[in-house]
Amino acid sequence: MPEVLQDITKFPPRARLTDKVHRVLGMNPSVFTGPGTNTYLVGMDGAAPLLIDTGIGLPVWAELLQTHLAEAKAAPLARCLLTHGHVDHVGGVPDVARLFPALTFHKHPWPGKAAPPGPALRPMADGELIRGPGYTLRAVHTPGHAPDHLCFYLQEERALFTGDVILGVGTTVIPRDGGDLGQYLDTLRRLQTLDLARIYPGHGPVIDTPQEKIAFYLEHRLERERQILAELVGGARDVMTIVRSIYREYPQNLHAAAAQSVSAHLDKLEREGRVHRDSAEPPRYALSA
Repeated sequence: MPEVLQDITKFPPRARLTDKVHRVLGMNPSVFTGPGTNTYLVGMDGAAPLLIDTGIGLPVWAELLQTHLAEAKAAPLARCLLTHGHVDHVGGVPDVARLFPALTFHKHPWPGKAAPPGPALRPMADGELIRGPGYTLRAVHTPGHAPDHLCFYLQEERALFTGDVILGVGTTVIPRDGGDLGQYLDTLRRLQTLDLARIYPGHGPVIDTPQEKIAFYLEHRLERERQILAELVGGARDVMTIVRSIYREYPQNLHAAAAQSVSAHLDKLEREGRVHRDSAEPPRYALSA
């Protein structure tokens, strides 16, 4: 789970990360978003930069975006790519559409979920390439945190924009709405096959040791699974009882988010036949015979 940086002033609202990649912070810090949602400008050294994600939709972010583009003397934005449909990544779509009426928006579909307000979104598929002057981005479908989640691989930097799949602070929550832990573990293993030099996460600072971070994420999830199974050795437990034990050193205001991830683990274990739930309310889980 994300955690706010100790000193938010150390995480600037605007940053030139490389010649090609700049960051504009969504200005929505919290215990769940870290210092805020990262939005990225890609191709800033060329004639047709694009935007990845739009923050939650705060007016201050739109102002920062305009200021940054003006100071960088950037060309008009060509496209906007969206990692996934959670509000802190798509909430600013109406503002971007207002500022750049000719801009096109691209996103992988989330079947059955309403599109964010604003202009129509062009569907984007796994493996699709977006090319501009000096940059090539490849979409990588990475479900688990959300079924529509895409990461974007910047070939020229061997860098990956990971949205909420990999974070610069804390670990990723697997939500009940659209989350799937089995898919998430498969996604992490897929990311291990990429040639990576850097990760640009959806929250927190740039990650310069990408494979170490991915390996840590995998081990973290497997360790959580071992902890949950150990809790059930003593008998049936409901989700919040497990959370209060495993996350006892975490602030209580994080327990609700932790409950979503614990539930995702239990759903996976139930599908695998390793645990079963009873009909109590709330349901209790026990090891299968």
